[in-house]
Amino acid sequence: MNATKTAIDGPCDCSLLGNLPIPSELKKLHRIDCKGQTVVIGIEGSANKVGVGVLAYQPSTNSYTTLSNPRKTYISPPGHGFLPKETSWHHQAHIVALVRAALEEAFPENKNPGKEISAVCYTKGPGMGGPLRTCAVAARTISLIFGCPLVAVNHCVGHIEMGRVATGASDPVVLYVS
Repeated sequence: MNATKTAIDGPCDCSLLGNLPIPSELKKLHRIDCKGQTVVIGIEGSANKVGVGVLAYQPSTNSYTTLSNPRKTYISPPGHGFLPKETSWHHQAHIVALVRAALEEAFPENKNPGKEISAVCYTKGPGMGGPLRTCAVAARTISLIFGCPLVAVNHCVGHIEMGRVATGASDPVVLYVS
């Protein structure tokens, strides 16, 4: 097990997010862990960084906690930008180890952490095609192995929603520059 903690923040209030209800077709698949939490694993790899986070939503306090968040960054050779093919290879080389590290940190005593996962989330785009595909394949595989829903997330909307939680803004004005 990795001795370094990757989840360093405490619980975040998510009352401002206005969580949407679970769609009826997914309710039969929705799992709640032994603590009454909804736990998701998310994979982000839209550019040169690939990361795997495990988040727990606690309805009794309307807050979420980051249980783990390991990541790796592809650093291109000096004088070169990062290219989709090489970045994809980087992500492919690290994604399995990152998933394992994330699950081990989030559930250190649990031999079958897949039973705790309610959904697998992944960045659908926008981003670099090759790295996005690498992470989408990993997410789909994990979803099938754990028998839980697969949730595509728009990268830009994800940043906006994280900003809302971090700042406590309920209706922010956002400038998105690509």
